[in-house]
Amino acid sequence: MTTSAIEQSSLDTSCFHHTPYYCEENVYLLCNKLCTDGIADTDGSDLFVVFISNEKKQIALWHQKASKRADGIVLWDYHVICIQRRRGGESPLVWDLDSSLPFPSPLASYVLETIRPSFQLFPDYHRLFRIVHAPVFLRCFASDRRHMKDPDGKWIAEPPLHEPIVAEDGTVHNLNEYFTISAADANDASIYSAKEAVFTQKYGVVVEENQLEELFSQLAIQ
Repeated sequence: MTTSAIEQSSLDTSCFHHTPYYCEENVYLLCNKLCTDGIADTDGSDLFVVFISNEKKQIALWHQKASKRADGIVLWDYHVICIQRRRGGESPLVWDLDSSLPFPSPLASYVLETIRPSFQLFPDYHRLFRIVHAPVFLRCFASDRRHMKDPDGKWIAEPPLHEPIVAEDGTVHNLNEYFTISAADANDASIYSAKEAVFTQKYGVVVEENQLEELFSQLAIQ
């Protein structure tokens, strides 16, 4: 099925693994499934994992299923989505298993509805985006889920049933390096340098909110 056909008829999110509050592992498995099901390139080269957070670990996103409000707004400490670049100048697609928007959604629509850049937020809620090329992420990411335990070692939220994810080099936990994001990380990241570095850097590149769509327009497959 082509990505154009997917966009016209949204997929059922129930076809994908989802454990609440473990968005990083959900996206890891989603990337693998998109590759094996032929929806993405077999090596994941058209996929990018995007961590959204800030120094305060307080980000506002709309149209989230976990919200109890009509507008779907949630204040997350961090969130993780997958963005798929496309050929021929078509809009990239956003895969967000926690969103109530069509699955997947065009990036432009997702930004407008979920990020809402025109909505004036307090500085503490300013959002930053760490973009990691999926082939790199799938090799390097690891989580033993320690971030989901309280000081007594009890689960804050029940973990996934599958085994914790271990990186190819044997690393058992580096999630913090992905979701720890500060404005200083993005200060020197021009779009040109970011589009070159995103394919090689273990922890990807960090861009500002107003750079996200521009970066993916530069990453478009011809």
